[in-house]
Amino acid sequence: MYELMGRAHAWLAQERGQGTVEYVGLLMLLAAIMAVVAKTGGDAGIAKTIADKLKGAIEGIK
Repeated sequence: MYELMGRAHAWLAQERGQGTVEYVGLLMLLAAIMAVVAKTGGDAGIAKTIADKLKGAIEGIK
């Protein structure tokens, strides 16, 4: 019985940090894309559109 409880606990504990890791990875990817767009200059319209969309999404979370 204790072995089953231990396995269940280990299985449940394994899943806890997964969402955080995925969220941080997504934020890092987004930051890298923003850095590339800002550094290359590219089309100012694209950079402004991306910045406006991101600002709108962030304000929507608040």
